[in-house]
Amino acid sequence: MIHAMIFDLDGTLVQTERLKALSYAHAAKELCPNGVSEGEVIEAFKEVVGLSRQEVATTLMERFKLAEAARSRMGEFGVSTPWQALVQVRMKYYEAMLDDPEVVLAHQWPHNVALLHEARRIACKTALTTMSYCAQARRILKVFNLIDEFDFIATRDDVEHGKPDPEIYELVARELMLHPNECLAIEDSPVGVKAALAAGMWCIAVTTPFTRNRIYGGHLIDDRWVVDDPGTLTDVVREMISERTGD
Repeated sequence: MIHAMIFDLDGTLVQTERLKALSYAHAAKELCPNGVSEGEVIEAFKEVVGLSRQEVATTLMERFKLAEAARSRMGEFGVSTPWQALVQVRMKYYEAMLDDPEVVLAHQWPHNVALLHEARRIACKTALTTMSYCAQARRILKVFNLIDEFDFIATRDDVEHGKPDPEIYELVARELMLHPNECLAIEDSPVGVKAALAAGMWCIAVTTPFTRNRIYGGHLIDDRWVVDDPGTLTDVVREMISERTGD
């Protein structure tokens, strides 16, 4: 039986992946105004969705040859490496977007939020597992009025290892006092799917333009548990719950 639904945040409940991609694109343009286009950075970001800030920044910095320009900004931010400087440059753009409630609300994924509300309606336990830090996650949840919709919220602050390590999902299962195979994870990225599966949970991948190709290319789960059309999400969830009930 499935007794809990566990939701990712970035890319699942809210399209922050697009906002993050835009922030890196703006930062790259600031550091190298004549050497890179916004579209190129956004496309490259699709390859690193779900990875840590260090991994994302390092990859994009190397791809677009931003190291020297970023190194020249290290003193300004009091950081020790060029990738940290790149992160600081893009954070001013990202924070500006998050500070605008209308921008955040416009980037909600309504199908996944509707599923969260349905889970609460049928008295299914709910939790959040996000690689965003606590303050940032709560700021987004507050805009959506979703903080009270979860029995437990786990963020990057709560674990030593980020996804695809299963630590954050194992933590949630313990806090909900459930066996992992009683939990259904709703994810959008390959690293999230890997984390949920490694923890022993069932998982449905609801793809986005940033993750679709990598979800299918990774062959992580059966295609019947991959949702491209939001209109089919409820049916796919019901099918999985029915299958688990029959076990």
